[in-house]
Amino acid sequence: MELIIQSLPFLLTGVLQTLKVTLIAVAIGCILGLFGGMGRLSKNRFLRGLATCYVDFVRGTPLLVQLFIVYFGLPPVIQEFKIFLATSFALGPFTSTSHIPPFVAAVAACSINSGAYVSEIFRAGIQSIEKGQQEAALSLGMTPKQAMRHIILPQAFRRVIPPLGNEFIAMLKDTSLLICIGYAELTRQGQLIIGTTFRPFEIWFAVAFLYLIMTLSISRLVDYTEKRLDTNGNH
Repeated sequence: MELIIQSLPFLLTGVLQTLKVTLIAVAIGCILGLFGGMGRLSKNRFLRGLATCYVDFVRGTPLLVQLFIVYFGLPPVIQEFKIFLATSFALGPFTSTSHIPPFVAAVAACSINSGAYVSEIFRAGIQSIEKGQQEAALSLGMTPKQAMRHIILPQAFRRVIPPLGNEFIAMLKDTSLLICIGYAELTRQGQLIIGTTFRPFEIWFAVAFLYLIMTLSISRLVDYTEKRLDTNGNH
C-alpha cells in the first residue's frame, strides 16, 4: 500500500495524459464522425463511397496498426515529399529527418479511429428519426438541408449520447496502446514505475483501479446526461 501511495503522483500524471488524449481524440472524432455519417447517407455516390471506404478501413484494422502507420509510417513519406519539393524547386540539399511527436501521433491516430466509429453512431442516430419528421419539415417549405439542420440533427444528437459515451470509454481504455510509441499515459507510467520498483502486482492493480474510476465516472455522467435530456422520452 505504501508503494501505491508513493507512486500515486506519477500515476495521476498518466491519468491526466490519458484524459487529455481521449478528450481531444473524441472531440475531433465527433467532427469527423458527423461528416462521415452524413457522407454515408449522402445521395452523392462519390461522397458515400469515400465515407464508406474510410469507415470500413478504420473499423476493419486494429488501432495499434493505425498508430504504427501514423508514428512510424508517415515520417518517411513526409521526408520523401520534402526531398521531392526541395529537388523540384531547386531549394538545395535537404538532409533533416522527419519525426512526428508521440502526442501528435497519438491524437491523430485516435481521432481517425474514433471518427469512424462515431460515423456509424451518427448514421444510426439520423436513420432512427422517423421519415415523417423530414417530410413534415419539407411540407412547411424547408429545404432538405434546413430540415436536417433544424429538425433531424437536434433529435439525433439526443439519441446518440449513450453510444457516444460508450465510445469515449472505449477510447479511454484503448489509449493504453500508446505505450507502444512511448507516450507517457497511465499504462506507460505504470510500466516505468515497475521498471524501478520491480513490484508489478501492486502497480498494475493501481493502474487498473484508476482506469475503473475513470470509466465508472464517465458512465455515471452519461447516465445523468441522458436522463436530463430525456433521451428516450420516458421522464
